[in-house]
Amino acid sequence: MRTIRVFVAEPLSIGVTVALAEQAAGHVSRVLRLKEGDALQLFNGDGSQYDAVLTQCDKKAVRARVDAATTVNRESPLAITLMQGISRGERMDYTVQKAVELGVSRIEPVISERCGVSVDADRWEKKREHWQRVAESACEQSGRNVVPQIATVRRLDIALSELAAGNLRLMLDPEGQHNLRDLPLQTAVVLLAGPEGGLGEMDMKYARAAKFSGLRLGPRILRTETAAMAALAGLQVLAGDFC
Repeated sequence: MRTIRVFVAEPLSIGVTVALAEQAAGHVSRVLRLKEGDALQLFNGDGSQYDAVLTQCDKKAVRARVDAATTVNRESPLAITLMQGISRGERMDYTVQKAVELGVSRIEPVISERCGVSVDADRWEKKREHWQRVAESACEQSGRNVVPQIATVRRLDIALSELAAGNLRLMLDPEGQHNLRDLPLQTAVVLLAGPEGGLGEMDMKYARAAKFSGLRLGPRILRTETAAMAALAGLQVLAGDFC
């Protein structure tokens, strides 16, 4: 039987009873139709998973009591930051969801030259919060107990200037000088992927100045929601947890 996993944004410990947030409570009670006494698994991103039982499940509230805790590591040994040019609508949701399933450590949404989305700072923060919830849901599904952070939305040039030193820096480029087989892989990688239409000339200029090397993924041009996922899967095969 499939284990029901629910993200809870608060500290968890054995014996504690927590109230599920509105969206999670509705999913548990109305969609999954769980009832009092049913088992589920909670996690809050601290690296552990918590076996719990529902103590209340009605219109007023859904509450669960933690009965056991286990530290389970499902993280890749390869720390990958995905720096993703923001794409429109569901494409970005898909990218966040699948990148989390594929084991990224962090996602940096960036405003690049061909970014087709233009909103004010408040709207960007609402989008970031939405993508963070997408990441949490992807962890529920995939069994991860550490939730990747979705960084504040920034312009690409600013995000590049603030990168930490000591990692391999790759940008997806159909004419890049590297393929996956000849990469000098390290334990930390930053992967830069463009939105619809790819990275523009200024994007690539900024990236090269920040010591990014071009990575090509074969002879075909891939869509934005395909390209980063193909690269992530390849990196996990070479040096992560697929090998």
